[in-house]
Amino acid sequence: MNRRNILWSAVSAFGAAFAASRARAATEQPSAGKLKVVYHLSDAEKVNFVLGNIQNHIDGVGGPEHVTIALVIHGPVLKSFQSEKANPDISKRVGEFHKDGVELAACGNTMKAQNVTLQDLLPGFVSAEKGGVVRLAELQSQGYLYLRP
Repeated sequence: MNRRNILWSAVSAFGAAFAASRARAATEQPSAGKLKVVYHLSDAEKVNFVLGNIQNHIDGVGGPEHVTIALVIHGPVLKSFQSEKANPDISKRVGEFHKDGVELAACGNTMKAQNVTLQDLLPGFVSAEKGGVVRLAELQSQGYLYLRP
C-alpha cells in the first residue's frame, strides 16, 4: 500500500469516527435522556394550534415522563387563559398539562398591563415576574429548545 492510500485510509477512519461521535452526541438528550422544550405563545388565534402541538409532542415521545415542556404566554393571548373567559377545552387541556408537569408561565408584565392576577388565570399558571421574554431566555440558557409555532 502506498503512502497516499495509507494517509487517505487514516483520514477516512478519523472522519468516520468523528462523524459517529457527533451523531451519538446529537441523539443523546440532556437531563437524563429528557428533551427540554419551551413553547412561546402570544397570538390568541394560535391557542388551539399550540396546545395541540404540545399534546402531540407529549404523545410523540411516549408520555410526559420523556420530555420536559414549558409554555410561556404573553400579550393578547393571556385573555384565553383567564378562568372566566377560557373555553372548556382550553381549561381541560391546561389542567392535563399541569398534571403532566408542563410549566405554565404567564408574563408578569402582561398581567400587570391587563390587571390580571394568578387567581384570575386557569389553575397551574405561575407568573414570569421578570417578563415572558426574560423567562424564555432563561429557559433557553438552561438548554431548552425554543419553539414558536
